Amino acid sequence: MGHIINPDREYRLLQRRLDRHITGAPESEAFIKILKLLFSADEALLAQNIPIKPISLNGLSRKLNISREELSDKMTDMASRGLVIDIFFKNKQYYSLSPVVIGFFEFTFMRTRDDLPMAELARLFDHYMTADDRFARAVFQGDTQLGRSLVREEALPENDHTEILDWEKASYIIQTSTTAGVSLCACRHKAQHLGTACDKPQEVCLSLNFSAETLIRSGLARLITMGEAMEILETAKEAGLAQTGDNVQRHVGYICNCCGCCCGMIEAIKLFDMRTAIVTSNWIMEIDTARCTGCGKCVKACPLEIIELRQEGEGRKKNKWAQRDGSLCLGCGVCYSSCKYGAITMTPREQRVFTPESTFDRLVAMAIERGKLADLLFEDPRRLSHRALGRIVGVLERTPTYKAIMAVKPLRSAFFNAIAGGFGGMLK
Repeated sequence: MGHIINPDREYRLLQRRLDRHITGAPESEAFIKILKLLFSADEALLAQNIPIKPISLNGLSRKLNISREELSDKMTDMASRGLVIDIFFKNKQYYSLSPVVIGFFEFTFMRTRDDLPMAELARLFDHYMTADDRFARAVFQGDTQLGRSLVREEALPENDHTEILDWEKASYIIQTSTTAGVSLCACRHKAQHLGTACDKPQEVCLSLNFSAETLIRSGLARLITMGEAMEILETAKEAGLAQTGDNVQRHVGYICNCCGCCCGMIEAIKLFDMRTAIVTSNWIMEIDTARCTGCGKCVKACPLEIIELRQEGEGRKKNKWAQRDGSLCLGCGVCYSSCKYGAITMTPREQRVFTPESTFDRLVAMAIERGKLADLLFEDPRRLSHRALGRIVGVLERTPTYKAIMAVKPLRSAFFNAIAGGFGGMLK
């Protein structure tokens, strides 16, 4: 890539490049230090020119004027470290620049590493994500999120009047997947390096389908059978972990098994009151006060700590019962499993929660909500036509009329299929 006179400049330009991802990467000295630990100066310069949208190896070779063989070696090495994502689609190899999340934060901590100063990275990531709310608000603004809560199926009522869709069931998602992989929970692994990790199991992060194939190929996940994936799911449930899945209906890419003390998504809810950081399930917890003994087990079990004990009376007339904050309930059902008195039930929410059909639909919705549609579609600054179109879309996406049009699925699909070309085909 040539001699770099001012390497710090390349990292700051890379930060700006990463900030154009839908989930963002706000400027921070801690983040610049993270980039310096993960990317060499040459790699930072290279990464600035890797698109968000997948680009073929041949296309990237032409764009960067680097031979295919030399570029392939560089990209394979960077993919093995989680800095870029390598994708095989219709027998062709594509690459895209990893975002921070879901991206190189997870890919850094999803396995043990002896090639990086993991404790220092854990400290820097923790500072970047929690010292203030800028990162959390970049990632979790809007209504459409990366993850959705999966209700425990055993908590659902058994009657003919309740509609339970297949994509709401973790077991169905796993059993119908084409490939499964398992990795360390990045959040608990990071906490381990900080000395703050809980005792919950770590090797419980499940990748599925296309995502599993990509992570396994790069050495970021271990190939497992569907039977093993189901065993991991049950182990996680027994440990009191909440299931958070990819926020799509089809071709779910992952199921996280989250604790309330280490999970970054739950942390954003607790620290910064970002109540939509995880999309709720279509269920909500209800308490039968006649059966509740006030034992407090559900209080300890709730990952969001939204259940508290109420009490009235004294002595023999003292009565205790649990009460939850309905505005924050994820509908995960962890509390149901903790109750031995049948006092907790999961009931349907009054209004069903919207879940994007595919990854492409989710990305589009997130881009519109975050004002980053232009970055998603028109990201090559060297092409004047793209710059002009990007400015037009940048104006359009801030108008109520445009948002109303994009809410109509046939129009939305036609618009994006026409402009985005083959990009949507990879993510269906």
